[in-house]
Amino acid sequence: MTTDATLRITEIFHSLQGEAKTVGIPTVFVRLTGCPLRCQYCDTAYAFEGGDVETLEKILEQVRGYDCGFVTVTGGEPLAQPNCEALLSKLCDEEFQVSLETSGAMPIQAIDDRVSIVLDLKTPGSSECDRNQYENVSYLREKDQVKFVICDRTDYEWAKAKMDQFDLLSKVSEVLFSPSFEQLQGADLAQWVLDDKLKIRVQLQLHKILWADEPGR
Repeated sequence: MTTDATLRITEIFHSLQGEAKTVGIPTVFVRLTGCPLRCQYCDTAYAFEGGDVETLEKILEQVRGYDCGFVTVTGGEPLAQPNCEALLSKLCDEEFQVSLETSGAMPIQAIDDRVSIVLDLKTPGSSECDRNQYENVSYLREKDQVKFVICDRTDYEWAKAKMDQFDLLSKVSEVLFSPSFEQLQGADLAQWVLDDKLKIRVQLQLHKILWADEPGR
């Protein structure tokens, strides 16, 4: 990897983590541009194109400027850009607590072991279920997480079946069920989970509760 390696960046911003096990913790987000998927509920379509080309060192400089120990690399689909893996490793080298939000449609086996992966398995309701690369599950570690965005009862039953099929509760630290914003009421999802006594985390998106769909939040 050369020192002038670049990535196309939509935005770098400081906010509260809205999802996963570090929810509520101040975090720097590095949002990479581009995504090969078109999930019907996508809330970051503005990251599909555009952005600015930045060197890895320039990105690191901006991240350092926030004086924040947690960094999340997200998208779009960050792994669609080849230099994403190098950025993740460089962030880890600087002793940031680094997480990666990925769709599950790109291979994860080359990701630095120090990175905490949040892998989104796409449900039928996403309209991109056929893009899941299920071989990724074998590369997940205990500190990683698997997320399902649930649009309806069909998605919920599908997600439960995938949990059992891949024995996810024994592979990762947490399985997350998140209601698709404005498609499924959180209270309905919570009741299904309680009724079935699932050992998962029901996840509401904190950033949407606080700031709705404001970009850069």
